[in-house]
Amino acid sequence: MSEPLQFPLAAVVGADDLKLALCLTAIDPKIGGVLIEGPRGMAKSTLARGLADLLGAGPFVTLPLGATEERVVGTLDLDAALGQGQARFSPGVLAHADGGVLYVDEVNLLPDPLVDLLLDVAASGTNRIERDGISHRHEARFVLIGTMNPEEGELRPQLLDRFGLNVALEGLPAPEARQQIIRRRLAFDSDPQAFCSEWADAQAQLRERCRAARQRLAGIALDDQALAWITERCFAAGVDGLRADLVWLRAARAHAAWRASDAIEEGDVEAVAEFALRHRRREASAPSATSTPPAGTDQRQDTQAGQGDWGALPAQPVASAARREVPHWIKKP
Repeated sequence: MSEPLQFPLAAVVGADDLKLALCLTAIDPKIGGVLIEGPRGMAKSTLARGLADLLGAGPFVTLPLGATEERVVGTLDLDAALGQGQARFSPGVLAHADGGVLYVDEVNLLPDPLVDLLLDVAASGTNRIERDGISHRHEARFVLIGTMNPEEGELRPQLLDRFGLNVALEGLPAPEARQQIIRRRLAFDSDPQAFCSEWADAQAQLRERCRAARQRLAGIALDDQALAWITERCFAAGVDGLRADLVWLRAARAHAAWRASDAIEEGDVEAVAEFALRHRRREASAPSATSTPPAGTDQRQDTQAGQGDWGALPAQPVASAARREVPHWIKKP
């Protein structure tokens, strides 16, 4: 049975930042995948599926809802164990995703240990299993694409940092864009074959551009000037650790390859800055308890500007118990 046709990435309206981030990841999978944030109904899965086509013939594997660790990493083949008395490995989701894309919807709702496992394997490209009498390892080189709706819960900062790039989708397209989105969706649903044929040339050009950029990538130096630009910006942003620097440098090189350039320019660094920093910036620190705001400063305005506790209110005088009066609205008639 043939796979159903997928909506072409080239036909997606808007979402230019996310499409660029996906293309950069297709050019250099070592960037470390993409975390997509946004509300429901923003075609996150449609965009993620488009990445598999840019990578070539690789599979697109979706992590099943409620998947156990055994289902993900693989386990003992019970039929072989019971019928033949052999300890044989039964491949899991990670083995099936090798060479393609592993798509994890609502990654923020997964148990933290399972997210840790996915990120570890995505970074190493190897899955190691030591359980149930099985000692096995296999390649698991895939691009990890996670989606989340921040309204339904956040990821721990340690897990956020493990995703290479982070892109937020705008949840309120303009009326003209909404109309174009609906028209294309209806056209695809009505006749997927005809719609994909209409967009075949544009999709082929996008695929070829990514392929050419992959070939050009190794010839672009990760030079000292580009590294200096990035490390200075990471330091200014208060980024913990060094993963942001490395991811940013790889993404800037992929962007240079995307432009068909032979060197990283400052524009490449700026073009991917938000992708690398959005989920890694350190929050503005609150002022110390002993500090006193300048005279005439409205503390509520400072709070709204991101300083101090966002829910704090100025202190109000309270009458002593002896002189406190009962409010008129609760006095008995």
